[in-house]
Amino acid sequence: MTPALVVAAPASGSGKTTLTLGLLRAFRSAGVAVGSAKIGPDYIDPRFHAAATGRPCLNLDGWAMRRDRVLTLATAAGEGADLLVVEGVMGLFDRAAETGVEGRGGTAEVAGMLEAPVVMVVDTGGMAQSVGAVVDGFRRRAGGPDVAGVVLNRVASPRHEALLREGCAEAGIAVFGALPRRAELKTPSRHLGLVQAEEMSDLEGFLDRAAALVAAHVDLGALRALARPLPRAVSHVGRPAVPPLGSRIAVASDVAFRFAYPHLLETWRESGAELMPFSPLADEAPDADADAVYLPGGYPELHAGRLAAAGRFRTGMRDAVDRGASVFGECGGYMALGDGLVDADGVRHAMLGLLRLETSFATRRLHLGYRHATLVADSALGAHGATYRAHEFHYASVLAETGDPLFELPDGTRCGLAAGPVSGSFLHLIDGG
Repeated sequence: MTPALVVAAPASGSGKTTLTLGLLRAFRSAGVAVGSAKIGPDYIDPRFHAAATGRPCLNLDGWAMRRDRVLTLATAAGEGADLLVVEGVMGLFDRAAETGVEGRGGTAEVAGMLEAPVVMVVDTGGMAQSVGAVVDGFRRRAGGPDVAGVVLNRVASPRHEALLREGCAEAGIAVFGALPRRAELKTPSRHLGLVQAEEMSDLEGFLDRAAALVAAHVDLGALRALARPLPRAVSHVGRPAVPPLGSRIAVASDVAFRFAYPHLLETWRESGAELMPFSPLADEAPDADADAVYLPGGYPELHAGRLAAAGRFRTGMRDAVDRGASVFGECGGYMALGDGLVDADGVRHAMLGLLRLETSFATRRLHLGYRHATLVADSALGAHGATYRAHEFHYASVLAETGDPLFELPDGTRCGLAAGPVSGSFLHLIDGG
């Protein structure tokens, strides 16, 4: 089984992604076949991982996925690789706030499932010898994973590095490297995190600079030797994460509709479905032979004018509905199915008009968290009563949402809409409940 290690941190913003990308590209440049995975319901980091390695990056979610799914996906991410590098989410012990469920999620739980050692990356700004005590606290946490050592990040000077190493030596913490401050490696961001990999004008240059920094200041050989083989996964995990919407599924795929989980699409393929990508932004219609259309999440609000003017896309979607194709939209895709979308400047753009939904970014409101969702309407997703684990993360305000709901949450809240063969919601479905 492929040896794996996990990159974690005390908190978000410590440098996990930059270190992980640097490691991935540096190992690849050194001739090591390296795979990657990302813990949690993240869509953006995996695209950067894939650019760094040339291989797909898969999500591992300890809250939303069954353990067998996590192990199977980790095995798939490492297939044919010499090493699997797994990037954590938030702080090492941060996890879902929901109670009363099996699996709380987070980096520590998934690292435990993978039986993989953890390397902490610590932002050392404003810190000296105390860094040893910080990492030692994480290492000694009862029931936690094996914290094997640290990579010191944003080190100010050789003197600063010496003080940091002194503190780690006093606590018996192995130091695998010390990265100096590099403002040019700060990645651009927007309200949902990093700008998408495809939108960076100098992505390859950024990855190569990150790799050069890591190769010069981190002991790659020691990290590779640290990795441990993954536990053996079951041969299969049974049903798909989400039932295939049809046998020939047109999947919107461009920078406005990029947030589709690779594992979900792959389970559709394994079930025998044919996936046919198309680009709404290029004014492409879904394939005329498609018996289903999937509009994933993304950033339609940033491209609302182009989508409103995409006549072939609009006509093709209406034709799909008229011939009885199942149409399903998630988050950004859900908004595109609605009547209209108001952008951040207050300008309304006509959307597809297939659901009675009006959304707006003129007044932003954060919706964030894991969700248990139960179908309250029969749809391509299953029969009434089918359950899912999902994640919600958006800033859209709902101005109008009229019609039959699609899901019910444990607190009785109903969300999404279903109208004949068309349905959608703001939830990103991850796995069956």
